[in-house]
Amino acid sequence: MSASSFDITGARALVTGSSQGIGKALARSLVEAGAEVVLNARRPEPLEAARAELDELGPGRVRAVAFDVTDEADVCRGLAEVGPVDILVNNAGMQRRAPLPDFPTADFDALMATNVRSVFLVSREVSRGMIERGRGKIIVIASVQSELARPAIAPYSATKGAVRMLVKGMCADLARHGICVNAIAPGYFATELTQALVADEQFTSWVETRTPAGRWGQVADLAGTLLWLASPASDFVNGQTIFVDGGMTAVL
Repeated sequence: MSASSFDITGARALVTGSSQGIGKALARSLVEAGAEVVLNARRPEPLEAARAELDELGPGRVRAVAFDVTDEADVCRGLAEVGPVDILVNNAGMQRRAPLPDFPTADFDALMATNVRSVFLVSREVSRGMIERGRGKIIVIASVQSELARPAIAPYSATKGAVRMLVKGMCADLARHGICVNAIAPGYFATELTQALVADEQFTSWVETRTPAGRWGQVADLAGTLLWLASPASDFVNGQTIFVDGGMTAVL
């Protein structure tokens, strides 16, 4: 296999939920690899700030299209502006925490809409164009919590388990059209969204002890897996969930 098998230069990638955190880091990796990247989030202001930042890495290759990935009509409107997509990264997600007896129904519904419905809606619409072109890569950001449960996040774990099975189902429907659908399941990663947890010495000690690698993940740790799944190098990999977790799911 030559280095050209990993080449995504000129491919158009859409990354949902990419105005901050892991989504922006994934988008950065795609820009640095030569892709044309479309950022997405609901709020235009932070999205434009992220676009301006990443455009410095690939002038003229970064756009921002704001739309709500949980709203069917808005998804269709936004994707019409985005245009044909070669690589879709379904990253948009949210977290809500409460013990199960106290978990509000509204929070459960919001988790299902953002973490599962959005993947279904955006992937369905994007896959139609991919089928016409006979190729495409769909990557879903799952979580170590799709495999392992913790107190106070049962509904979140359920959503991430659901997207893992959605990935398998989409593979069953789309693989014959030349479309690869896979998931990346990060472990515990240090981002601006997890700063409070990183700052909690007791929790960080637990992460470092529980993870064989002995540390929090850094967003750069996701780049290699993302670029492999986005490139022709992974054309016979389909329906899989790749855990990038420092070994957490490998040990008791």
